[in-house]
Amino acid sequence: MNTIQKQHDLKEKARQVRVDILDMLNRSGSGHTGGSLSAADILTALYFSHMNHDSNNPTWEDRDRFVLSKGHGAPALYSVLARCGYFDPEELKSLRKTGSMLQGHPDMKTTPGVEMSTGSLGQGLSIANGMALGLKLDKKSCRVYVLMGDGEIQEGQIWEAAMSAAHYKIDNLCALLDLNGLQIDGPVQEVMNIQPVQDKWQSFGWHVFEVDGHDIDAILDALYKADKIKGKPSIIICNTVKGKGVSFFENKVEYHGVSPSDEELERALKEL
Repeated sequence: MNTIQKQHDLKEKARQVRVDILDMLNRSGSGHTGGSLSAADILTALYFSHMNHDSNNPTWEDRDRFVLSKGHGAPALYSVLARCGYFDPEELKSLRKTGSMLQGHPDMKTTPGVEMSTGSLGQGLSIANGMALGLKLDKKSCRVYVLMGDGEIQEGQIWEAAMSAAHYKIDNLCALLDLNGLQIDGPVQEVMNIQPVQDKWQSFGWHVFEVDGHDIDAILDALYKADKIKGKPSIIICNTVKGKGVSFFENKVEYHGVSPSDEELERALKEL
């Protein structure tokens, strides 16, 4: 496949992920719209082009691992898992329903392809550290990826984990930060300012990349470069837009944890 065709295919997959997100959230009547849409391109790059994984063998020992630390972004993860073949995309219609394999936050016991149950913010990086250290002890070459939200890194546990990852030189770990600037209570800089983000991670001993979080080629380039970093963990700061892909959701804090109405879904699907 040539580069132009690959770029087109990945953009189309990201568009489909956004359609899935909006449809399943509308059906469920609850869930997190803004942060799921902002993460769509990041997850598309990881699952469809970078990570080593096998939907036919979800427990393959040599697979790369992914932890969705911002567990409320589960709709984006469920879409990519379904489109990668971990389960039938028809299951997406059951989001948040009683007895569904797709609950409001990822559940490793019920959803094929989910590596860790998450949703209590601040814990994912610690979990990823443990996974990556375990793989090192087992002499495995696979890698661990973890996606965090920007409001989430206000949590103290994140910085304990950041310090630990650098101390133990966990270079098979790559974090990605969905930096969309908004959290449930408002702008991140007003709730608890996290800037300067790049300087903070560098000072904790991490190799830092910064990219447009909606430029799939830029994300993939940073992921490839992160694979080559030795002796320290890497983080890719992804500058994103809350609600990306639907003009009337973009940069609107009120759509952090609100699902689209029928009328909003119809308008959004026309844009997509």
